[in-house]
Amino acid sequence: MANTAQLLRRQSSRDIVLKSQKSIDQLELRELRGRLVPKEHSSSSHHGHHHHQHHHQPIYGATNQAFISDTFDESSEIEAETFGSEASTSKAKAELVAAVKATVEDEDIVAEKEGEERESWDSKIMFLLATIGYAVGLGNVWRFPYLAQKNGGGAFLVPYFIMLCIQGIPIFYLELAIGQRLRKGAIGVWSQVSPYLGGIGISSAVVSYIVALYYNTIIAWCLIYLLHSFESPLPWADCPTRLYSNYTYDHEPECVASSPTQFYWYRTTLQCSESVNEPEGFNYHMGIGLLVSWFLVYICMVQGITSSGKIVYMTAIFPYVVLIIFFFRGITLKGAADGVAHLFTPRWETLQDPVVWLEAGTQIFFSLGLAFGGLIAFSSYNPANNNCYRDAILVSLTNCGTSMFAGVVVFSVIGFKATATFDRCNEERASLISQNKTSMLPVCDLQKELANSASGTGLAFIIFTEAINQFPGAQIWAVLFFLMLFTLGIDSQFGTLEGVVTSLVDMKLFPNLPKEWIVGALCLSCFIMSMCFANGAGSYIFQLMDSFAGNFPLLIIALFECLSISYIYGIRRFSDDIEMMTGSRPGIFWMFCWKYLSPCAMITILIASFYQLLTEGSSYPAWIASKGMTEKMEWPHWCIVIAFILILSSILWIPIVAILRLCGIKVVEDTDPAWFPEAELKEVHGIVPHEPTDIERSLFCFNMDGTEGMCCPKYGLPEKSLEEEETPLQTRKKFI
Repeated sequence: MANTAQLLRRQSSRDIVLKSQKSIDQLELRELRGRLVPKEHSSSSHHGHHHHQHHHQPIYGATNQAFISDTFDESSEIEAETFGSEASTSKAKAELVAAVKATVEDEDIVAEKEGEERESWDSKIMFLLATIGYAVGLGNVWRFPYLAQKNGGGAFLVPYFIMLCIQGIPIFYLELAIGQRLRKGAIGVWSQVSPYLGGIGISSAVVSYIVALYYNTIIAWCLIYLLHSFESPLPWADCPTRLYSNYTYDHEPECVASSPTQFYWYRTTLQCSESVNEPEGFNYHMGIGLLVSWFLVYICMVQGITSSGKIVYMTAIFPYVVLIIFFFRGITLKGAADGVAHLFTPRWETLQDPVVWLEAGTQIFFSLGLAFGGLIAFSSYNPANNNCYRDAILVSLTNCGTSMFAGVVVFSVIGFKATATFDRCNEERASLISQNKTSMLPVCDLQKELANSASGTGLAFIIFTEAINQFPGAQIWAVLFFLMLFTLGIDSQFGTLEGVVTSLVDMKLFPNLPKEWIVGALCLSCFIMSMCFANGAGSYIFQLMDSFAGNFPLLIIALFECLSISYIYGIRRFSDDIEMMTGSRPGIFWMFCWKYLSPCAMITILIASFYQLLTEGSSYPAWIASKGMTEKMEWPHWCIVIAFILILSSILWIPIVAILRLCGIKVVEDTDPAWFPEAELKEVHGIVPHEPTDIERSLFCFNMDGTEGMCCPKYGLPEKSLEEEETPLQTRKKFI
């Protein structure tokens, strides 16, 4: 059994067939595999001989197929093994046939009931690329570099990595493990942990839907810039001209007052109004961009994870190729060393500022894509014996390494831009001095220019594009840059929407609709609602949703995830599951983070964020055309109401589902547990009942009888001790 239970493999439903012959040899084979491969009664007799002759090549991933070794051959197995000698009596054979047949039939019923086929990854590398592409997004390129130089340079890495260890990796590990164990989307997973917790999954799906709604707007912006990057000269390289009534031409005054890149971003692309209260006209360029971006997302997702997984070979790898190209271009530019030094020179006094720690924790949390449900959905398609611990460490460190590498690339280019501005300032100063005009000399400060960077869209569409304008062959660099931003955004969008789609499919809200229709309806509804971004106030609505819809709800959801695993599902039971899947138990550090450190860190960030919001308020940068610059404006009351609606519409599902369940109303219907080869995994890894150590008993209240203190009653899967599990080999020996 140990030899035939090494790896989980995937077979298509047409290959999952058992032979109808009732010989002793075949019954032994069915005994070994009956629990894992559902019996197809309607086609067994027709395909029995065909299945006997073909050797199935191992394929990665499965949920309803057997453990099959790479060299397993059914025909040789049948010919090699028999239950007795040729001289056994017919009576003994008959008894054995009857006993084993009864056992196999019982097991086939279980397999048919719980063994519904689920999509799976074609390879491990596809899963890793999809997860890395989901975690590594636009924030790594335009958010981390800004936060690092703003909050102490190299000193910012201290709180950054501390928060990564106590908050980022533990929750990332938790989501991968629980998705792989329960093999469902976010709603199915948390409903199975406890029927009262189904609201966590619904909240994740709602947040994912809202974030996907406005996140695709960034992809539309990238497509617009990508299209215009093929023009020569670049449309944002110089100010446009205006025709006056006297038939004279001059540069656009608004552009002269600001800069060509700012004018093109605010007035040409966004067509910004002067406040969120003045939406003005419809932006047709944005409308077409949103239509194309949602159509591309639909095309990529409609075939499921097998198709979209193949697309990530390009969307996950291409950004790294472009970053490497920009790295070698950036470090050869004049002033690159000054830019990188400005980014990483530590200013240790900033560590005393609590805001620095708050922003480090927030950046870690959102850059890893936690609490969206996408990670749970992705891991649910993995084999049951996948090493989710190794995946969590690998993807998390890759994400952080990408942030730092992108910071070097971005600030090498910003250093070049700042140095060019500094040199022009010195030339102008020298020219004025030579003309004896010393009363209005400009002040030239390189460090001020370096610090004058921006985050988010300002960094990507204004500062970086201004630097690219000064490159030889600017069109090529612009195409590469905006194509990189597009691929970074699109694969993060896959993971965000996959959490929604998987939850809808697992809930069986539309049981008669194929998944393609569900994806289409989802993308269509998002496209219609995203038209609110295609007007003069659209960018302000985008900032409103980005500031509120994707921040507080995700922190609250992740907090409930940690508390649910720690105090309802149980840390001991969760650790047993991980040991069963990977062969090794999680360390004390991870259990301590799940039960104490991570919840405390998230509660602290939540309280600090609410306090900062109440004391400092919230504002948005409005473009003032007459001045050619942005000014801070307070959100009007109706925007504050919308912000609260966005937050409450996400998190209120958690208490609502629990309260309605107490009243006997089921918002999320109970479903059977997904197929899982528990006994086989225990036998493969040689798992014995775990005896709690003294540290575990004192820290986590583990009891010797298998219970766990500080843990609510469990409402999920029924637990079985190892002694109660009966392996197929033991079953066979009982009958011999």
